Amino acid sequence: MAAPAACTRFSDNYELKEELGKGAFSVVRRCVQKSTGLEFAAKIINTKKLSARDFQKLEREARICRKLQHPNIVRLHDSIQEENFHYLVFDLVTGGELFEDIVAREFYSEADASHCIQQILESVNHCHQNGVVHRDLKPENLLLASKQKGAAVKLADFGLAIEVQGEQQAWFGFAGTPGYLSPEVLKKEPYGKPVDIWACGVILYILLVGYPPFWDEDQHRLYAQIKAGAYDYPSPEWDTVTPEAKNLINQMLTVNPSKRITASEALKHPWICQRERVASVVHRQETVDCLKKFNARRKLKGAILTTMLATRNFSSKYDAHGRSIITKKSDGSQVKESTDSSTTLEDDDVKEDKLNKAGVDRSSTVIAKEPEGFAPSTSTPPQSPALLAKVITAAASPAASTSSARKQEIIKMTEQLIEAINTGDYEAYTKICDPHLTAFEPEALGNLVEGMDFHKFYFDNVLGKNCKAVNTTILNPHVHLLGEDAACIAYVRLTQYMDKQGQAHTQQSEETRVWHKRDNKWQNVHFHRSGVTGSSPFTFAHK
Repeated sequence: MAAPAACTRFSDNYELKEELGKGAFSVVRRCVQKSTGLEFAAKIINTKKLSARDFQKLEREARICRKLQHPNIVRLHDSIQEENFHYLVFDLVTGGELFEDIVAREFYSEADASHCIQQILESVNHCHQNGVVHRDLKPENLLLASKQKGAAVKLADFGLAIEVQGEQQAWFGFAGTPGYLSPEVLKKEPYGKPVDIWACGVILYILLVGYPPFWDEDQHRLYAQIKAGAYDYPSPEWDTVTPEAKNLINQMLTVNPSKRITASEALKHPWICQRERVASVVHRQETVDCLKKFNARRKLKGAILTTMLATRNFSSKYDAHGRSIITKKSDGSQVKESTDSSTTLEDDDVKEDKLNKAGVDRSSTVIAKEPEGFAPSTSTPPQSPALLAKVITAAASPAASTSSARKQEIIKMTEQLIEAINTGDYEAYTKICDPHLTAFEPEALGNLVEGMDFHKFYFDNVLGKNCKAVNTTILNPHVHLLGEDAACIAYVRLTQYMDKQGQAHTQQSEETRVWHKRDNKWQNVHFHRSGVTGSSPFTFAHK
């Protein structure tokens, strides 16, 4: 392979700055264009780690992003291929998620929701005009250009996007995020551009009342609701929404895709193009309050799923080629563990019924199969080379100093929790843990346990009672901040202790914990722990 020309080398045109995010295949860093001084986000993909299929996905994403140039779409400015790395240079989007911005506003009305969905529809219409179907429209992919008031909404993350010819309908695979999937995808029927409009309808519903039109903890029931188009407008919150807004939602959430409104038609709807006359301008405080809860729920679910995946990485549940191990159930079927809610992975023919058997509520999880050559990472959950959402979210995070202080706070809380375990102090442990703490750990034999009773048994009978001295070291802690009030920490826990006979023992376990801040106090709400290594009759790594 010929060496790239000097003028095409990334370092000739850009100066790399601090890291913004990291994945199994890539790292994202702020960069400055030397000729203009403008700032961008550079996603640097290690192409040596990619399989041929992954590389095709990378090329597809870059090809799609290159032809999409619109003020409401995160723009790809440059794509540079070098011998072992591929550089994608995107807008540096610093305003954070649209949904997070809404809850911070002092005033939010139906007219504001109309303006938001108009910008989203503008981006979708541009995609469709260019033969692109996004396939993963959801709140996490709706960002703001900056923190300034009135900043443009930007559609991000084209990792699942596909190219279609005209109004082509075909089976492109089961991919997307459950709560936003269209009926035709769930029915495994041919689909196309209308799937994006269905997702817009779900988003608009949430923008108006702060909760989704389709919801159930059981994914089978959730899918049944979606396939039937079974949603309604409950009182009293919908009583104050104008009939025109409901009419647009109805046309977007039409089960038959051939009868569903198009993006260009939706932009001509009176509630959009005549909002000053049609849309209500009354402040919707109840919507803001519900949206805060909705945001917290999806962030927390994402954190728990991230924790599960990170722990799987630590536990080395991969074959010799780095591919994830598929678990065989007693009925002979194969199930795959849940993926991080922001992970943009794709499967051309994934089976919905098999995915559902994983036993995890994945209403905010991108459904997909890990690509061939999937490489585990002990620092962050694996990400597809097509990932952009994490990049932008990282760029929108608080100042580095504040971020560092909060990460240290999470590490300190984790150390306090482990100290309570080492000393057998159940009272201190309960103050740090949520009463409904959930956990996956070897002692539970693969089951998810909830509450404190399971853990109390070990405090009453084992912890702090069978040794002379205990010392715990936390190795390689990695903290992922998830908004202002949630965080995930992954680490290796090394425990040394002396038993009653004076014999020294050492144990090692890999752990991840999700922390949630309530009433200005951090609480551990979920943890996931690997099996203990090291010979010992006592389980000090427990909890």
